[in-house]
Amino acid sequence: MKEFFKVLGRYVMPYKGYLAGSLLFNLLSAMLNVFSFMSIIPMLQMLFGMNSKVYHFIPWDTAGMSFKDIAVNNGYYLTDQLIAIYGASTTLLLIGLFLVVTTLLKTGSYFASAAIMVPMRTGIVRDIRIQVYHKILSLPLSFFSDERKGDIIARMSGDVNEIENSVTGSLEMLIKNPILLICYFAVLIYTSWQLTLFTIIVLPAMGWAMGRIGRKLKSKSLYAQNKWSETMAQLEETLGGMRIIKAFTAERKMADRFDSCTNNYRHAATRVAIRQASAHPVSEFLGTVLIVLVLWYGGTLIFSKHSPIDAPTFIFYMVILYSIIQPLKDFARATYNIPKGMASVERVNKILNAPNPIREDPNPLPFSGLKNEICFNDVHFSYGTGAEVIHGVSLRIKRGETIAIVGQSGSGKSTLVDLLPRYHDVTGGSITIDGVDIRHLRIADLRGIIGNVNQDAILFNDTFYNNITFGVQHATMEEVIAAAKVANAHEFIMESEKGYETTVGDRGCRLSGGQRQRISIARAILKNPDILILDEATSALDTESERLVQQALDRLMNSRTTIAIAHRLSTIKNADEICVLHEGRIVERGTHDQLIALNGYYKKLHDMQQL
Repeated sequence: MKEFFKVLGRYVMPYKGYLAGSLLFNLLSAMLNVFSFMSIIPMLQMLFGMNSKVYHFIPWDTAGMSFKDIAVNNGYYLTDQLIAIYGASTTLLLIGLFLVVTTLLKTGSYFASAAIMVPMRTGIVRDIRIQVYHKILSLPLSFFSDERKGDIIARMSGDVNEIENSVTGSLEMLIKNPILLICYFAVLIYTSWQLTLFTIIVLPAMGWAMGRIGRKLKSKSLYAQNKWSETMAQLEETLGGMRIIKAFTAERKMADRFDSCTNNYRHAATRVAIRQASAHPVSEFLGTVLIVLVLWYGGTLIFSKHSPIDAPTFIFYMVILYSIIQPLKDFARATYNIPKGMASVERVNKILNAPNPIREDPNPLPFSGLKNEICFNDVHFSYGTGAEVIHGVSLRIKRGETIAIVGQSGSGKSTLVDLLPRYHDVTGGSITIDGVDIRHLRIADLRGIIGNVNQDAILFNDTFYNNITFGVQHATMEEVIAAAKVANAHEFIMESEKGYETTVGDRGCRLSGGQRQRISIARAILKNPDILILDEATSALDTESERLVQQALDRLMNSRTTIAIAHRLSTIKNADEICVLHEGRIVERGTHDQLIALNGYYKKLHDMQQL
């Protein structure tokens, strides 16, 4: 429960006004409930001849009598007068109308207490989703290499929904039921402290029995939610790899894997649901046991010679005691729901509490762009506690130069370039821009001067216009068209159904590879960055598409500082310097002609491609 109250403290405080309103209406509902029972039972006893005593009106300020005794006496007197004036049948109708009015007020208060909690519940869930999404945006790329996208989606959907249903859903019970229980127990103690003492002695044993059933619910729920995440991850992988699945006729294999995931989730969820479903019948049974025990003990007291309670009062006591059963059952349901929801809170907190090794400098230096040069100074890098993948790389890139990085797959090319925009931080050495360590700059300022064109052109399911202007504020249509023309994209955009307002589909699925890449280049052109990073931008294209994309790249690279990663050596022949990376080290550097003359590693790569 300590974790539960920590969650409430974190998310409920912005909605304390709703909380106060719910407390007020629940208190009013409890008081009306008690009042209706207290007033109607003595009246019905007189009405049906259970009480033959003649009552007289007693002034409310009579000394020597308690308010309770005066109120009971005057209630009996009023009922007696009504029977005498209107008759028993009409009096019964009036009593019924009185009960209807008090019930209307009670249920209205209960409805208000529940309705006022709805904005609070939905607001808490919204806040959690927003926090998780913002945290995801702030986390480094290394986090997503260790986590499956389907699992993250499951936490954003299933786990947050479970928090709403279990945790915030139980919040209403935890507000209403203590108020009801306090009011009812106060009335019980006032009516007969002997019976209430006996009730309090019996209750802990029943609470222990309920707790024993629900104790392992959190661990079982956590296991079930993990199985749900595996199911979502399997679905996400299937959607992303549908072309390969069909190409290799692996539908049966994938279906079997998914069936296995869903069956495992079903078994785990079944165990949780069965344990959770036992809350109501167990609490119902234990409540009946409590009523029977109190009935036996109360009857024993009444049958004794010096009973502290009379029969009519005992009937009222049993009515109030029976009213306690429902709040106790709600409490039992909450004790089952909360551990189930806390398992989801734990999974969501794994994202919210994930450490971010990319630290923003608290006092960043002012920065207005690249003026002179970029320097990699004896740079080392390793992923976490793993082996080092970049070993002492030193590199100087002057403003306006084009530097190409080549090498076999896995040599560390992309990793080295990812260190410049601080997707990862160096573990040794430093990277400076104009002599200033990039770790002393605002990350937004640093990345604001860098444009990226990657091998996999990532587009969003939006219009051409919105994809090109992505990340650029207040771009005009004229600027977008100019960028598209430079990128050789304007013609095929205008040939589409709605021109620049045409939607490109999920990840640009309605476009060819070359068209997606040219949109990506237009986006980089519009950003107008000081530094351009090209990560194998043409390696996945056919010859014609490569020609058009390369023309666009040549225009984009003009007068910009460019770092190009390339497998096709023909695309970087004109680079000012080519660095050959092998196993995380620069083993050769120079112009294309110089490296060919060295007859070394670059020459070997060049000859293999020529062949």
